[in-house]
Parts: sequence; structure tokens; C-alpha cells
Amino acid sequence: MSRVGKKPIQIPDNVKLDITDGKITVKGPKGELSFDLPENISYKLEGKVLTFSRNSDDKKTRALHGLTRAYVYNMIVGVTQGFEKTLLISGIGYKAEMKNKGLLLSLGYSHPIFFIPPDGISIESPNPTTIIVKGIDKQVVGEVAAKIKGLRPVEPYKGKGIFYQGQFIRRKAGKTGTK
Repeated sequence: MSRVGKKPIQIPDNVKLDITDGKITVKGPKGELSFDLPENISYKLEGKVLTFSRNSDDKKTRALHGLTRAYVYNMIVGVTQGFEKTLLISGIGYKAEMKNKGLLLSLGYSHPIFFIPPDGISIESPNPTTIIVKGIDKQVVGEVAAKIKGLRPVEPYKGKGIFYQGQFIRRKAGKTGTK
């Protein structure tokens, strides 16, 4: 049995859960998210506790059991608290600023980069070297943060680029002259 899949989910009072035709819809104070249940995963809703079980024991269904529970749990956390990722910029002349609901990045290229976030995602830049990506869908927040990070990945010699807060950057030694 899946360790993640068999854990029950407590539904908060300010969240409305609706399950119809194999589709779970979660409404909360921050918004609404929906997810299609896989066909071999069944659910049981008893009061404010939601549990998932699988109908067969094949490999694909076992994998979907824990995934479904984790996805629904992340939807509930997203509509109540939301998710955020913090990116840091390192490098001389590298900076970020907000312009017209978009992010203007100067990353050492010959041109500035203007990044427009998708719907449901908000981006903040409290100072020129910090970017905060916020939203209710954990997957989309991570995807947008990865796209921004991919615009200038951190290089290992000087450590210049965009990286997640708390990320370890492996540094390499540069060339050494021979005598």
C-alpha cells in the first residue's frame, strides 16, 4: 500500500470540495482548482476527511495512488495558503524590476528580457536581486520559476545567474597557470 496514498486529507472549514463525474473541484478563499481522477482510483469522503484507495494492484495504478492524494492535498493547500518560490539574482549588472504587470530582466545579454507571467501567477520584485513567484497551483508556480531560472542559469566559475533561495551552487576552480 502506498504510504502517501493511504494518508487521509483533512479538509479545512473554509474549503468547499465538490466531486462529480470523476472530477474533483476545490474552492477556497484564494481561488478554485480542479483535477480529473484516474479511473482506477476511488475516494471516500466522510465528513471533513477524504481518503483515496485503488481498485487494482498493477504498477500504473500503484503509482497514481500516491500521486492523486498528493495532487489533491496540494490543491487544498493552494486555495487556502498559496505557494511561492523565491529566486535570487547574482552578478554585476544583473537585475529585475516590475514593469506593467511583467518582469523586466537585465541578465548580461545585449537586450533586456520582458517576462509576462501566465494567468493565476503573480510576480514580485521587492529589490533588484530578488524575484518572488506566487500562485495557487504548485505545479504552475514551479514551472514559471524554472522558466525564469532558465533564462540565465548559474555558471559554476563565478556563480553568476539566477538561482532558488537556499540552493547550493557548486563552484569550480578556474584555470591555474603553469610555470
